[in-house]
Amino acid sequence: MTQPVDLLAIAPHPDDAELICGGTLAKAARDGRSVGILDLTRGEMASRGTPELRAEEAARAAAILGVTTRESLGLPDAGIVNTPDTRRQLALVFRRLRPRVVIAPAPAPFGRHPDHRVAAELIRDAVFMAGLARTDTSTPAFRPFKVVHAITYREDFVRPTFVVDITDTFDSKLAAIEAYASQFGGATQAGEVYPNGEPLADIIRHQSAHYGSLIRVKYGEPFFTTETMQVHDITRLDVSTF
Repeated sequence: MTQPVDLLAIAPHPDDAELICGGTLAKAARDGRSVGILDLTRGEMASRGTPELRAEEAARAAAILGVTTRESLGLPDAGIVNTPDTRRQLALVFRRLRPRVVIAPAPAPFGRHPDHRVAAELIRDAVFMAGLARTDTSTPAFRPFKVVHAITYREDFVRPTFVVDITDTFDSKLAAIEAYASQFGGATQAGEVYPNGEPLADIIRHQSAHYGSLIRVKYGEPFFTTETMQVHDITRLDVSTF
């Protein structure tokens, strides 16, 4: 049986998690947390490579980030739908892996790929369903504590709820992305990354530096939560105003 994880990133396609939150996953792994990735599809609709090659690249990327568990739900690429059946499939993964925190794509209605938009809604609904006992009577109910949305490269959100400092793991993020040679060799865009004529790695570096500047560090990854975050000690707040 697969061991439970502390943090589970769920993304529509192999390589999406690396692009939007790879630095955060590597940071959590370095801090001793158990980290998993669930790819909702095998990426079979990609214009480059094959699902088999992409699976090999995903395994290499996971090793670079320190991810201990990586699975694919096997939903159809470019055909993810939020239905009772897909909610149940994903809910059963939550019950088995029992993550405390789930990272999802940015919420709808925006997003270049339809799978990205649908996945965010599907994940939130499945988290709720996982906590209902009658969703599946053969497994015990479990509901992750928190869902956060990775909004890297997304300008439709004016301000992140929080930014993770990935300065120390940025190189691991880039190396994990570069593990997908079939997808990104010579690429100037990927996923939600809009092209500006520069190599993909340079665009990612610039974007990460932008998010890092919001919290006065070199590189960062931004996240959004629907709920307000709590502060325990107002005298210990980070990030200088001036």
